[in-house]
This record gives sequence, C-alpha cells and structure tokens, in this order.
Amino acid sequence: MTRYSLWSLLRHARKGHEHWPRAWRSPVLRSAYDIVIVGGGGHGLATAYYLAQEFGAKKIAVLEKGWLGGGNTGRNTTIVRSGYLQDESAKIYQHGLELFETLSRKLNFNVMFSARGLLQLAHSVHDLQEQARREQACRLNGIDIEMISPERVQHMLPEINLDGRFPVMGAAYQHNAGNARHDAVAWGYARGADALGVDIVQNCEVKSMVVKKGRIEALETSHGTVKTGRVGVAVAGHSSVLAAMAGFRLPLASVPLQALVSEPIKPVLNHVVMSNGVHVYLSQSDKGELVVGAGADQYTSYAQRGSFATMDQILAPLVELFPYIARLRMLRQWAGIVDITPDRSPIISKTPVEGLFVNAGWGTGGFKATAGSGHVFASSLANNRMHPIAAPFSIDRFYSGAVIDEGSAAGVAH
Repeated sequence: MTRYSLWSLLRHARKGHEHWPRAWRSPVLRSAYDIVIVGGGGHGLATAYYLAQEFGAKKIAVLEKGWLGGGNTGRNTTIVRSGYLQDESAKIYQHGLELFETLSRKLNFNVMFSARGLLQLAHSVHDLQEQARREQACRLNGIDIEMISPERVQHMLPEINLDGRFPVMGAAYQHNAGNARHDAVAWGYARGADALGVDIVQNCEVKSMVVKKGRIEALETSHGTVKTGRVGVAVAGHSSVLAAMAGFRLPLASVPLQALVSEPIKPVLNHVVMSNGVHVYLSQSDKGELVVGAGADQYTSYAQRGSFATMDQILAPLVELFPYIARLRMLRQWAGIVDITPDRSPIISKTPVEGLFVNAGWGTGGFKATAGSGHVFASSLANNRMHPIAAPFSIDRFYSGAVIDEGSAAGVAH
C-alpha cells in the first residue's frame, strides 16, 4: 500500500500524477471465507478493517451489491457527535467520536474530520429543560457539552436571527463534535482493509442464505456460492431483506430521510447547527456548500429521491433563522434509506441463526457511529460474543423490555 505523504505527492507530481497505484484491488470472489461482511458502506468496511487490523482475522470478504459507499454512507450529512441521552448510546457514539479524532493518522488517509463544534438550538422552555437534562447525562458520561446563552449563540453565529418566528433561547454546545468527509471515511477504511488482505467485492449481490440446523453455512451471490461459518450483515435499510433470507424478522421500518445542498458560498458558518423544534440541521462543507439535513418521510419506501414537500417544510423555518439563505439556490436534494427501530436505538446483535450477526437500525445516526460501530462489531464477530459496548443493543431487548429509548435524542436526525 502506497503511503501518502508530502514526499509521495511531490514524487508523483513529477510524473503528472499518472502512476498512482489503485487504492484497493478488485479481487475475484473465492469459494470460502472465515468471515463475510455483507455491505460495503462505512459500517461494513470499518468492521472488516478492524477485524484484520486489531483482531487478526484472516480470509475476510466484504460483499457489496453496488459500489463502495453508494448507499447511506454517501447520502448523509456528515455530522459526528455523541450528545445522546441514554448511557448505552452515549458510550457507543463517544467511542466512535474518539476513533474519528485519530482516524486520518490511523488510516494514512485524510477523512477530513473537523471538530468545529455543534450547537443544538432551544426555541422554548421545554427545549431548554430537555437539553439541560441531556447535558447533565452527557457530562456524567464524560462528554464535553455545555448550555450556552442566546448572547453567546449570537456571538458564535452572527448571521442568526434570535427573535424571529423561532426565537433562540439558548443552545447545548458540544465542543468536539463536527464533520467528516463521508466518502473519505469509506475509502480510507476500504484502502486499509484491502492492504490487510480483505477481499472487497463490488457488484456482488447476496441472493439467498444457506442455513442448516440453525447455522449459517453459505451465501448464494451473483458471483457464485461462498461458504462461510460467520456472517456480519451491515446493510442499513435493507437489513430486513437479509433477515428474511435467513428466516427471521427484524423490528425495523425503512423510510427515506431527506437532505439538500446549496450552491457554494464563501465561509459563513463555522459550526454545525441543529434544531429539534424546526427539525433541521445545517453545516458548511469545505467546498462552501450549505448542507441541510431534513426530516424523514412519513411512509415506508426505498426511494432515494428528494421530496418537495419536505424541502418546503424545512426551508421556510431555516430562512427565518438564517435570512441570507433566502438568496441561495439549492442545487441538489436526495434521500437516504434509514432503518428505524421502535426505541430509536441500533441493533448490534447475534441472531436466531448461529454464526449470523446483524448491525442495523441506526436510523438517523449511522454515519457518526461508523468507527465505533465497526470496532465493536468486529470484536463481536472475532470473539463470537458481543463487545460490552454492543451488548445492550441486542435483539433480545425487544422481548425482555430492556429497551434503550432514544426517541428524545434520535427522533430528530443527526
């Protein structure tokens, strides 16, 4: 694997940058693997990387139906934070945030993580009380978050309208939250996993699963049959489809989550801004675009297209908060398919089929958990027992009643 550095950049510049090696191979699918990861998005690629890098697993394959990062990994709004209410949620998202902080150096690939800070606005007394409650819970879990006044919000966001239709009464501010480049995260993990011998096979669809005596034995794919005794499923909104192949159901609903992006402008927004009351989240990319996250459509669908109704509902209040946005053109809108559980928390679990593990149900919080999720899922697959951080997110909680109710924190996206 080529090590990226200033010297390698200068060396290849002399040759017109025409001879850079491929970032990862395009291997032929073998007939058998020790571990197969289904899903070549951020979670699946991170799992494969940590399996090989940290847990010494060999003969690993990642099977992706389309292209790497072509699903939710490339369709999110790139926010990384950990300010969740429940202890179990705080631990896994904080674990992911801490891994993000050193990820570029670890992978020798710039994932463009920017700890620019995140403000979650409060528009009512109820908002203030709810956010103060979450702030105290976060502090008990070692998360760097504080409540700030409207005056400080105005200082940090000079263009915001504090006294409009949605008055800003304060905000919860997480200092070390921010953004990372979604494509770069997928590519960095893919490059790192490939260098460690992982076979990453694109355009390889899983057609069915071979289950005998309650145990996974093989996968039937568009590239042929693959024998394996351990499978990790990380396919987001299509997790229910894979579970049905194995003969069980998951408590998931898949809905389109909307987003849009403006034309590029000069730097104007130094922080990530969220609002539960308006149901919007906003940040500015390195190219100058304003990236706007919206709500989920109220119907089950796999349509990855934008919704004009949702765009209208979001832009009207957003213009109230930031009047300059009225002068911008929105260039693109799209949707990602999110898989939502009844308690708005993920499923990281063994399944009724021995050897088959599932990583699903992240809803609107999948990208921020990429590193942490991949790490604990890899540990669980390698050791055939759930990592302590992952253990509370078992499927069994929906039978035992030990749910992790994150509706107040994850009911609004990112």
